[in-house]
Amino acid sequence: MRPIPRKSNWKTLSSSLLGSSFVVGIASAQVPEEYVKETYLPVVIEQDFQTTMEQDVKQRTKVLEQQRKLLEERYDLSDRSSEVMMSGDIKAVQEGVRVKLSNDMTWEKLIEMSPEEIRQQALFPKGFLPLPHVKHEVGGQVFPQDQIDAIKEQEGRDLNRFDVEFDIPKHFLPEFPPPIFLNSRPDLGDVSQGKVLTIKNYYDLMEGILTPVQMEGLRLLLTPFPQQQFNQTEDRKSAEPSLGVSCLDCHTNGHTNGAFHLNPDNRPQAARLRLDTVSLRGMFNQQIHGSKRSLRSVEDFTEFEQRTAYFDGDHVIAAKKGVHLPDRTSQVAMMAQMQNMLDFPPAPKLDTFGLLDPATATEQELKGQELFMGKARCAQCHAPPFYLDDKMHDLKVERFYEPQMIKEQYIHAEGPIKTFTLRGIKDSPPYLHDGRLLTLEDTVEFFNLIQNLKLNKEEKEAVVAFMRTL
Repeated sequence: MRPIPRKSNWKTLSSSLLGSSFVVGIASAQVPEEYVKETYLPVVIEQDFQTTMEQDVKQRTKVLEQQRKLLEERYDLSDRSSEVMMSGDIKAVQEGVRVKLSNDMTWEKLIEMSPEEIRQQALFPKGFLPLPHVKHEVGGQVFPQDQIDAIKEQEGRDLNRFDVEFDIPKHFLPEFPPPIFLNSRPDLGDVSQGKVLTIKNYYDLMEGILTPVQMEGLRLLLTPFPQQQFNQTEDRKSAEPSLGVSCLDCHTNGHTNGAFHLNPDNRPQAARLRLDTVSLRGMFNQQIHGSKRSLRSVEDFTEFEQRTAYFDGDHVIAAKKGVHLPDRTSQVAMMAQMQNMLDFPPAPKLDTFGLLDPATATEQELKGQELFMGKARCAQCHAPPFYLDDKMHDLKVERFYEPQMIKEQYIHAEGPIKTFTLRGIKDSPPYLHDGRLLTLEDTVEFFNLIQNLKLNKEEKEAVVAFMRTL
């Protein structure tokens, strides 16, 4: 297998891929020409909306079937619930390693191999490779059915796309609707009343709990604004012209529903990363934002999302589609203030330093904490009490695989990505920035391999048990 030259441009890359064994059966051997030179999206659309929609609808079944086969090849997608419940107590956490191994390979055999051996023999588990968007050449926000149904019922706004639908099975997603915890009123516990916050009901639900500034910030977070796939233009992906999407369409109740899109920070299109929606819980104590952007305040992040990230990071297209330009001193400040009120769920087994109380923790959980802080090296990035370090790290996962094209995504070295908090982590599947890891067990296996930790079966189970207490 020939490696792709490190300094190749995209045209050179196309010829390098020709004949490579890893391309056969995965993607066309030649990188499409539009990937070679695309930085800005086309401003003038040459095809009318009806024609585009008819073509997309015709291709939809094939696109979804390809993604289904990719997921089934990578993962055990069965519904295997544990006895551990998420914080709202309405959904159980999925358990077990779901990533599939090749042939007669075992995790014990794999951990004894070097990254070079794994790469050369193409033994890196496919479920550990970056996960492509269901339609990577188009990208854009894709919502789970629960969110689509809730917004359709309350607002009459349709978040359905005619070209794609959500790909990961529902049992691997966060509970819906998720509870809402406020750091201003921890005495109230969950203030969601078991409902999805929308522009229709937020005032009744939060009156007397939020300040006027927070209430206005919440209104703005729930107000739909134009987005790349949901607007009035002829290249939209909604059947009817759309008002757009709101911040909390992805961050349901200030948490997450698992919605995904492509990160705005990479070019060309094929090199972009699938991005799983992260929780907004605990934003008050986080210092950098965005998986790659390293934005230094929640105000920066809020403004950037509204101005460009809704439009694939392209400010030219944003101007065309109806960008919302929030005022930094009022609207942005109030949206940020509301986000800073969102708290982590209670963790009754943790003390004020974020460590287990021996009086309430099990022996396995205590062993997991010891490993987390020591042999497993988790705490080097995920330090208590909030289990993050406000840094970006490069895991260099590309040591284990050759660059390749999979379903129109160029799988390449991903570089530094921010450390995400592990507080409340059981509530936030799937895991890693692109959702490629379906369970906490998958996540432990991933880091055990790429960090060469040599954890045994009992140690891995203990680390999972500890993370569920966070």
